[in-house]
Amino acid sequence: MRRGVLVMAYGTPERLEDVESYYTHIRRGRPPSAELLEELVSRYEAVGGPTALNRITRAQAAGIARELARRGHAVTVYTGFKHVSPFVGDAVARMAADGIEAAVGLVLAPHYSLRSIAEYERYAEDARPQGLALEVIRSWHDDSGLVAYLAARLREACARSDGDSRVVFTAHSVPEPPEGLEDPYAKQLLETCELVAQAAGLEGWEFAFQSAGRTGDRWLGPDVLDTIATVADRGHRGVVLQAVGFVADHLETLYDLDVEARAAAEARGLCYTRAAMPNDDPAFVDVLANIVEARL
Repeated sequence: MRRGVLVMAYGTPERLEDVESYYTHIRRGRPPSAELLEELVSRYEAVGGPTALNRITRAQAAGIARELARRGHAVTVYTGFKHVSPFVGDAVARMAADGIEAAVGLVLAPHYSLRSIAEYERYAEDARPQGLALEVIRSWHDDSGLVAYLAARLREACARSDGDSRVVFTAHSVPEPPEGLEDPYAKQLLETCELVAQAAGLEGWEFAFQSAGRTGDRWLGPDVLDTIATVADRGHRGVVLQAVGFVADHLETLYDLDVEARAAAEARGLCYTRAAMPNDDPAFVDVLANIVEARL
């Protein structure tokens, strides 16, 4: 049986000229207004242009492939993005064309959400032909390797920070689920935070959402900027942020945290520190390979 691994991630525009089509895809085919487009372009410009998210994702996938091959697994690893080419459906079609009969899907986001993992699952399933068995890993938020890795990065960040800094874990906000519909996203995030805090030896911490969209929906809170203000009001001298909801640097870490959140912290006299993202660190790639290997 020919086996494959489908690595899925959000994707980012490769050039500033691609931002409009990217934004239009995120908005399900509705072009953004000139004001919204200008704002998003300016954010990319503030961090030096389109981020390296696509490259990092490909490096993570290539690392998984190398590690699985080293362990003796005969699998082919494919990469599909949610909002840029190659799309998830393109990757599934490529697997089918290559004769893959069974595959494991891994979304590079540890926590299940109806607005995230469920959508990747749907895109993959819609493109899956008969004869290709595909199992998407729904969440890996409590994986012991992930927890240990995040705890190590958090301890490093705390060592760089002011001695009286408060740790704030963050994750991307999503719209509140419709009444009567349960979404485990927020619960899984808190479970990750509790596990990481315990492994890092933290006595106290905060959790906040970041990067809420500008829609008419109610988005999950509290917002990280409000939480930073609360940390300052409590008399702390610094804040250490760890974005547990992401596994790679991109606009939401480089701008929403390192520009906006940093400015909010420094305006209140707080020392700002952020824990390093996993990116394609070999130690983190090993964690990803372990997660996939357990399902092969």
